[in-house]
Amino acid sequence: MKSVTKYLWFNTRNHREFINITDGVEDLVSNSGINEGFVLVSAMHITAGVYVNDAESGLIADIEEWLEKLAPYRPDYRHHATGEMNGDAHLKSLLIHHQVIVPITQGRLDLGPWQQIYYAEFDGQRRKRVILKALGE
Repeated sequence: MKSVTKYLWFNTRNHREFINITDGVEDLVSNSGINEGFVLVSAMHITAGVYVNDAESGLIADIEEWLEKLAPYRPDYRHHATGEMNGDAHLKSLLIHHQVIVPITQGRLDLGPWQQIYYAEFDGQRRKRVILKALGE
């Protein structure tokens, strides 16, 4: 079994951003020599996430609004007693989750017709990374 690892680095301009990383993941898969297997895509930070969904701007705005309703920014999170003011970012990360596993079939990502892979940043404006790990034959 082959294993190939790559890191994608981000330093977002905004505190919150949703970045389509499908092409970066596809590049790893295409160059991996793996014909059948899986690729793990995982945010390596506790205030970010990774998800699979449609690349439609209205949906992305709806996701951001939904997350803000479920985990709004508030000054009174207990986490803020540590000196950080990002309690909502940790909760948003839990809602989105930090990783996805995508199948590789015939040397390509095997996504549905509208599916794209996104990196979701909830506490940005600093350097963070995502690990891509392809496994297979």
